[in-house]
Amino acid sequence: MVKEELLKFCRNFVEERAARLKKQSDGLQESLGSETKSSAGDKHETGRAMVQLEQEKLAQQLQELEATRSILHKIKIDAPSGKIRLGSCVETSMAHYFIAISAGVFEQAGEKFYCISTSAPIAQLLMGKEKGDTFVFNGNTHQITKVG
Repeated sequence: MVKEELLKFCRNFVEERAARLKKQSDGLQESLGSETKSSAGDKHETGRAMVQLEQEKLAQQLQELEATRSILHKIKIDAPSGKIRLGSCVETSMAHYFIAISAGVFEQAGEKFYCISTSAPIAQLLMGKEKGDTFVFNGNTHQITKVG
């Protein structure tokens, strides 16, 4: 089933991002340790302050990542619904979408599915609609041909 593959793709996207952030965090900890051991004075303080700013940015990214994980846990791909919602796989006359998280493009058997978050402009237009409904996005009229 394509929805299972899409959800797996999104989960892998999140885990890869988590691994990159962990690697950055480890690097910052190492930098902070070497700043402590190295030079003294203003240069030392500036270096420590820059590392701490990077750590704060990283903490924010980790918080966002946890929110993304939370969204993925809410997705029930088996729940039937005619209306588009979180976890829906939507085919339109122009493209295919998986309403979950912003994770890029998933390709299977020559078909592209855009993994988008519910806050994406096109997702906002899709939410609550059903097969056969139409909507206008970027001046183009799209028809919903399938909701899964």
